[in-house]
Amino acid sequence: MDTNKDRPLAKGEPRERDENRDPLSGAAGSHPVGTGLGAAAGGLAAGAAVGTAAGPVGTAIGAAVGAVAGGLAGKGVAELVDPTAEDAYWRKTYSSRPYIDPTYDYDDYGPAYRYGLTAYSDYPGRSFDDVESDLGTGWERARGSSRLTWERAKEATRDAWTRVGNAVERAVPGDSDRDGR
Repeated sequence: MDTNKDRPLAKGEPRERDENRDPLSGAAGSHPVGTGLGAAAGGLAAGAAVGTAAGPVGTAIGAAVGAVAGGLAGKGVAELVDPTAEDAYWRKTYSSRPYIDPTYDYDDYGPAYRYGLTAYSDYPGRSFDDVESDLGTGWERARGSSRLTWERAKEATRDAWTRVGNAVERAVPGDSDRDGR
């Protein structure tokens, strides 16, 4: 075990790969955003349930316990979505989608798919329709070199949002996106 991880590297010494260790289990491959989202959601849900029965002290205890459980659930959900695999999926299938304009290519649609993937976790528990105007405003920052206007990118973003939402729903009990399935 290297106890000198913070020391400067010697010339030519290879840099260790960041294993993104999970703070709870120590396992490699943690997804801190998903863990954090799960912790927040779990803490709120558990805190509210306990708080109803036990008052403010129960709310605080419930939030702490729920944050740990929620963090573990969030980590699992985040690991369901592999951005590299999603990019490969959309690159292979984008041209078959009904909203595609053949005058644009994957370099134009790819940023919209990535935007839908990341935006889903930015708005936990919300529907695409609820946040569509916020997403439209954010498209200018997210689009990169895409030539698509928000009106053209919107359906691709919605498609990716729906795909990740369906993956989450299969992994999490209940109707997390409130679509009745």
